[in-house]
Amino acid sequence: MRARALMRFCVLALSIILVTLCLFSCDSSRPSGPQEDPYVSPYDWDQLIKDENGRFEYFEDGVLRSRFGIDVSEHQKVIDWQAVAADGVDFAIIRLGHRGLTEGQIYLDLYYEENIRGAKEAGILVGVYFFSQAINEAEAREEAEFVLKILDGMHLDYPIAYDHEVVSGFDARANKLTGAEVSRCARAFFEVIQAAGYETLLYGNKGDLNRLEILLLESHDLWLAEYDAAHPTLKRDIVMWQYTSHGAVKGITTHVDLNIHFLPK
Repeated sequence: MRARALMRFCVLALSIILVTLCLFSCDSSRPSGPQEDPYVSPYDWDQLIKDENGRFEYFEDGVLRSRFGIDVSEHQKVIDWQAVAADGVDFAIIRLGHRGLTEGQIYLDLYYEENIRGAKEAGILVGVYFFSQAINEAEAREEAEFVLKILDGMHLDYPIAYDHEVVSGFDARANKLTGAEVSRCARAFFEVIQAAGYETLLYGNKGDLNRLEILLLESHDLWLAEYDAAHPTLKRDIVMWQYTSHGAVKGITTHVDLNIHFLPK
């Protein structure tokens, strides 16, 4: 009797051990927490092609679905916009103004009026951007109101872009802002711009954009700055990609940023 009881006990113990091991094995294969679906780009990057001039073009079913553009400021000095148009530039995002890095004063870009007039006369589609150093929502609204005052109702083909970034090499007034603080500034800027009937665009590199609030990123079109890459690698949908800061375009004597705008379906 004792031998049978001992055997039953051993079988029961072995069964418990096997069940425990099975449960442990099953649990270890499960995710430890909620898992996000892997990001899938809406673009087929195999259809992103560089032409002989090093400019990107995007195709869908063999049809060109992108535009080639530049963004410029006073750093490009005097521009021959007719030559720019003849070199195949479809659109230009022109800096309208900026806030000073340290003292915080708002400035009109020295070449803004010349650039916006010249680009329009050359038949180039135009948008504008503002380089922000706002440190709070009130300053961001002030910047937006400045933009609207300068535009004075002017028609734009492209949105008004908000550029708020950390400035390396300077003790810039906005460098220490948190992502949440920059997000609030961007939101305040966009609210004023959109109330005036203009479309908006949020500019930044991966570091700039990844630190912003998810809701802000999901609510506005994104303009990504990422250089020396075969294709954009930000795990978010973008509408425009600034892929180099050292481009060459006829009619511009300096290096210039080159962009591709992915056309909506």
